[in-house]
Amino acid sequence: MKIAYHASHEQFKPSQLLTYCKLAEQAGFSSISSSDHFHPWSERQGESGQSFAWLGAAMLQSELPFSLVCAPGQRYHPAIVAQAIATLNEMFPDRLSVALGSGEALNESITAEKWPEKSVRNSRLLECFKVMRDLLQGKEVTHHGLVQVEKAKLYTLPEKEPMLLCAAVTTETAKWAAPWADGIMTTHKPHQELKKFVETFRENGGAGKPIYLKVQLSYAQTMEEATEGAYDQWRTNIFQGSILGDLPTVAHFDAAASLVKPEQMKEFVRISNDPQQHIDWIKADFDLGIDRIVLHNVNRQQERFIADFGDQVLPFL
Repeated sequence: MKIAYHASHEQFKPSQLLTYCKLAEQAGFSSISSSDHFHPWSERQGESGQSFAWLGAAMLQSELPFSLVCAPGQRYHPAIVAQAIATLNEMFPDRLSVALGSGEALNESITAEKWPEKSVRNSRLLECFKVMRDLLQGKEVTHHGLVQVEKAKLYTLPEKEPMLLCAAVTTETAKWAAPWADGIMTTHKPHQELKKFVETFRENGGAGKPIYLKVQLSYAQTMEEATEGAYDQWRTNIFQGSILGDLPTVAHFDAAASLVKPEQMKEFVRISNDPQQHIDWIKADFDLGIDRIVLHNVNRQQERFIADFGDQVLPFL
């Protein structure tokens, strides 16, 4: 059972995340996951380091595999993302996989370009995937569509071609991505909904491909602390995908979250101070055929989370 620690750039300084990743590796986590934002979702989170710059330092100090979620096509040109992935995998062979998503206006609209509707963003994502795949195979690429590429070629390549997964929330996106993506990454859902997501991906071209699951949880010494920590840090992140994708600024997210009550958080975040409860949740996820689970403790108590899960959760998985 592969369990990753999630390095949340929106909540912590890059230097802090280097420390947390060291602690996670020592505690027995088997991989590291990194976010990739230009803005946090709220003023309370308050950070947003550059993930590719951070990955060079983080991977140098660790022996673990890493994964990253990023959105090429607007804020990032796909050729530049492919070059960064190739460079990191040349230095740290076969240790970085990337899940490509359609992005959020919160980060991508900094370019002042029009924010496309979801169907257009998905089309752009597939174009980016194809451009990046060809570049990572050493081909010269010219492409004129929703993204523009002219005679691009990567001269520094890793020995093994990196995996490009798709980041997907809905079953519909899982079905669409299954034939072309190298795997898929999603966020936790009610058990039956997650079961349907996995089955849909497997049955439509995803058989044998890896499935990564990101779990938002809040663990602390008491239920009160766990609930308050989730509410403080993550109440901006519980809305449906169309809202998360289209709100353009941190202020919009904070305004929307002003209507959220603390008792609502348990519908969207796994809140418990009981290690056994977290073990049970994780085992139920793996029973569905998940290959890697990324644990994101959304409150600010990272050192307690890492230490307690290293002692009381990971050994039992």
